[in-house]
Amino acid sequence: MRIIFMGTPEFAVASLDILIQNKYDVVAVVTVPDKPAGRGQVIQQSAVKKYAVEKGLKVLQPEKLKDENFLNELKELKADLQIVVAFRMLPEVVWDMPPLGTYNLHGSLLPKYRGAAPINWAIINGDTESGVTTFKLKQEIDTGNVLFQAKTPIAHTTTAGELHDCLMGIGADLILKTVRAIESGKYELMPQDDSQSIHAPKIFKETCRIQWTQSAEKIYNLIRGLSPYPAAFTEFRDKHDALISVKIFKADYEKKTSGFEPGTAICDGKSFLRIACADGLITIQELQMAGKKRMSVEDFLRGFHVDGNLVFR
Repeated sequence: MRIIFMGTPEFAVASLDILIQNKYDVVAVVTVPDKPAGRGQVIQQSAVKKYAVEKGLKVLQPEKLKDENFLNELKELKADLQIVVAFRMLPEVVWDMPPLGTYNLHGSLLPKYRGAAPINWAIINGDTESGVTTFKLKQEIDTGNVLFQAKTPIAHTTTAGELHDCLMGIGADLILKTVRAIESGKYELMPQDDSQSIHAPKIFKETCRIQWTQSAEKIYNLIRGLSPYPAAFTEFRDKHDALISVKIFKADYEKKTSGFEPGTAICDGKSFLRIACADGLITIQELQMAGKKRMSVEDFLRGFHVDGNLVFR
């Protein structure tokens, strides 16, 4: 069986690797074009491309997925099956090309969390369970018939980064199970119940801003649902009235009446920094000021004086 694999980030590499390790005939890998990144604008390759080059696999990097040259290359490869993990939305001319179809791995238990950021939103919304789904692509995003799912619990302290890594491994196993089932011809596709769908939109900057008037639990879930990237943030003005932005990576919370206005800092100047919210306190553990490195709250307090007038907004 000839397979074309499509993907971009590290999350997709585990799935590609498990196919290679199990001797499947991956005839090409499709990924994004190389592009400049970082302050130096150094040309960067996707994680999938780096892996594919290391393994000597054919790599295609189309700017446009409807480009005639790209489509002709796909046709010439005569793939039986296409596997997609964390890639772009495909046009029908691409996903409908292989005779066995195109299957996608999604980081949620569909139809829950259709969209760009399923891992983040599962934690932001306080879910206690997540998982991965393989489904057959069709036109509407994340709506195709489901082949397999695998579940995993979300602990109260789990961050988006930790869930990402967990689902990356579970997802690779599910891709292998999916390909084996398609190869054998012994599988059943189940339609999704659209009435149960939940949207997981792309994360924008304002999504990441902490609203201190919200509940302690909601703020805590936002912090861990965006950690380590892109990270929840808040702002305050220093003694020179300069606006300072702070990313928060790790925190804890307690529900109790503090008597302080939401956003007020409560600090001993050495070892703890708490911020009042609607129904309790958020205890900051790891943070990062703009232009600085990520640090513990103790290191932050050694270099930055927090007085009783400090208010986060």
